[in-house]
Amino acid sequence: MPGFGIYIHWPFCLSKCPYCDFNSHVAASIDQARWRRALLTELTWFAALAPKQSVTSVFFGGGTPSLMDPATVGALLGRIAALWPVAADVEVTLEANPSTVEAARFRDFRAAGIGRLSLGVQALDDRSLRFLGRRHDSAEALAALRVAAALFPRFSFDLIYARPGQDVAAWRDELARGLALAGDHLSLYQLTIEDGTAFAPAHARGAFVLPDEEVAAAMFELTAEMTAAAGLPAYEVSNHARPGGECRHNLTTWRGGDYVGIGPGAHGRLGGEAFRQRRGPEAWLARVEADGHGTRERERLDAATRAEELVMLGLRLRDGLDCATFAAAAGRPLWQVLDADGVQRMVDGGFLERNDAGIRATAAGRLVLNALTAAVL
Repeated sequence: MPGFGIYIHWPFCLSKCPYCDFNSHVAASIDQARWRRALLTELTWFAALAPKQSVTSVFFGGGTPSLMDPATVGALLGRIAALWPVAADVEVTLEANPSTVEAARFRDFRAAGIGRLSLGVQALDDRSLRFLGRRHDSAEALAALRVAAALFPRFSFDLIYARPGQDVAAWRDELARGLALAGDHLSLYQLTIEDGTAFAPAHARGAFVLPDEEVAAAMFELTAEMTAAAGLPAYEVSNHARPGGECRHNLTTWRGGDYVGIGPGAHGRLGGEAFRQRRGPEAWLARVEADGHGTRERERLDAATRAEELVMLGLRLRDGLDCATFAAAAGRPLWQVLDADGVQRMVDGGFLERNDAGIRATAAGRLVLNALTAAVL
């Protein structure tokens, strides 16, 4: 079963990274008590739409959720436990940046109920960290990982590869260092230039050049080989874990499960409906205080849209799409949703594997996942 998750978005950061297109904002000051009340209020509103669901994961994302008061985290987890049944082995994740790691503060997060820490390390050398606009250096990153390993039962961290000037050999060395530091999970992302980020105009005017597609593809393949050899194979395009170390909250999303999303810009999916929150922090806050929730858009997903969403999400996973599971979630057989000719072309091209149980992308298919998805739909 996909599970049922709660996502809590904290939109504030100390600075905006130049590659980041997430809904994050720099604020001079934050009224923590006011934000706590608003998040608690919206949780209560959503609980009426999803009663009796058993919560299997809670994810504090951002932004930089480690800038929240630990007392706010504890209050939110307490409210969740009062509103829903909570699984005995619930996964509770908090994202953090190494520059915000203080051992005493993180002991408070652990005491509040955080069991899994996800650190935005991004690179292991100072020059790359400066290029990426990070506020920490490599020494702080290593110190943060030591704190995470000492205080939390589970931890993960992110690295970004295919950076300007990086070749395959350099990434091999850095990834080897990362694997030596890893807990049960790693998120490894290729640097992409997104519209609306500070990197977009800089890249357009030639301020820096990314590795070409061939080099980036070689880095992707190397990543798969090295993580598998180290016992952390890819279970999703960019996410790697030891068996049992997969991020359960993200699996709920990718498997098409229901989840509540609260906070500015958060998305949720409940009972065949998609919920999208207002993105602006102040606009969201004012709406919650007036109406009890900050929902900007509430859309009933028709059967075709729901089925296509399940295909797009499922193909990201190593295990792909299982016919029986898909039919239960989509209400129609997988083969009625897919284009038979497109599937056959992708199988013949070595991008897709198919058997009686279902389909999954091959390693080559994961390199061109958007094109593969378009072809089979």
